[in-house]
Amino acid sequence: MEYRKATLDEAEKVCYIVQHAKAEIYPDYYAKAVVDFFGRLHSIENIVKDIEAGRISVLINDGKIIGTGSHTDNHITRVYVLPEFQGQGYGSRIMDELEKEIFSKYDYCELDASLPACIFYENRGFKTVKHIKYDIGNGAFLIYEIMRKNKDQ
Repeated sequence: MEYRKATLDEAEKVCYIVQHAKAEIYPDYYAKAVVDFFGRLHSIENIVKDIEAGRISVLINDGKIIGTGSHTDNHITRVYVLPEFQGQGYGSRIMDELEKEIFSKYDYCELDASLPACIFYENRGFKTVKHIKYDIGNGAFLIYEIMRKNKDQ
């Protein structure tokens, strides 16, 4: 297993992982308008920008990219694992790498946790510091948690 920075020629694979996981999991938690919002937020254009900025890494198992994680400074974003590989420790491996990198420079890390991911992050020692209700328009709202973990936890 390898965890490393993503390259531009892997942007479509990263986008597929994010979009596929979103399409499989988020409809059980969010309205269609919110799921569509996530799709736009994690567009190929935004993924390319983040790869160019060195913010996206990939997890490779048996030569296949199965997961991805990103961070900007001490803020973790876009942690996704293909649905068929979830529940096998791959998300934890991505988080271990992200936390190690962040804690080498910062005293805490934060993330915006979607509803399906809150328990996963809580089990890793993250605590909710704020509840967010974000108006995405047309009467739809995105509900999520801002969570934080201190270096010494």
